[in-house]
Amino acid sequence: MATEARLLLLLFLTAAASAWEMNIRLPTERLAYGGGEAVVAPLIHALRPLLGFGGQLAARAGVACDSWRLAVEAHNVFGWKKVPASCEGYVGHYMLGGHYHRDSPSSSTRPSPTLKLAGNGKEIWVFDIDETSLSNLPYFAKHGFRTTLYNDTCFREYVAEGSTLALPETRRLYRRLLQLGVKPVFLTSRTEDERNITVTNLRRQGYSGWMKLLLKPAVHTAGELLGSAVAFKSGERQKLEDAGFTIVGNIGDQWSDILGAPEGARTFKLPDPLYYIG
Repeated sequence: MATEARLLLLLFLTAAASAWEMNIRLPTERLAYGGGEAVVAPLIHALRPLLGFGGQLAARAGVACDSWRLAVEAHNVFGWKKVPASCEGYVGHYMLGGHYHRDSPSSSTRPSPTLKLAGNGKEIWVFDIDETSLSNLPYFAKHGFRTTLYNDTCFREYVAEGSTLALPETRRLYRRLLQLGVKPVFLTSRTEDERNITVTNLRRQGYSGWMKLLLKPAVHTAGELLGSAVAFKSGERQKLEDAGFTIVGNIGDQWSDILGAPEGARTFKLPDPLYYIG
């Protein structure tokens, strides 16, 4: 009898969680990827977002993938090269099912009401690009949500298409900061030979008016995605401060985007269970 009661409780909780997700989620075709929040997004994967976290998928995946994602976001695991194969569906549903977007527009992506600005034209906010300002989710959805090793050539061919989509939550922050007089600076591990297509891509996705776009030198080797991003990005931030600018905010999806002095007055880490850059 006790076993039957536990089974009925599990079925009830699963159904309730799925119903809760259905009530709060936008229709699948209107998930917030594209040039504007109301633009119908292209179908990029066959996974059904309706199952999402808290539904049938979580029950099948067990706690292993959930614990792994938590450890990734807390920077308790590092140096990993791919998502565990058993977590492909779990990560896919997280990214496509609405949970990712519910995590992204947290208080970290809104200027604090206590933000005090000097208004001297020297206050800047540093933005990472990939998985922060722009999302490569269509690419990763077609390549197993990073359960396979990173292919530098394949990824750079995708970047060269200039079709990377805006992350709407970051774009809203970006536009609000412009209104407040804060100058945006893009600081990315993309390379100088990708400057033109990156500028075009950013403008297509509604970003304009930035002060600087800082990229790595054009010379790179396959696999450099796992290079010393902390040294590069902290070094570029130091150059900005040496030039008299004040970094009032710094946002990225990787810990390497925000670690290393000077970090900035406020640092914000967006969720990203797809890859690790050290």
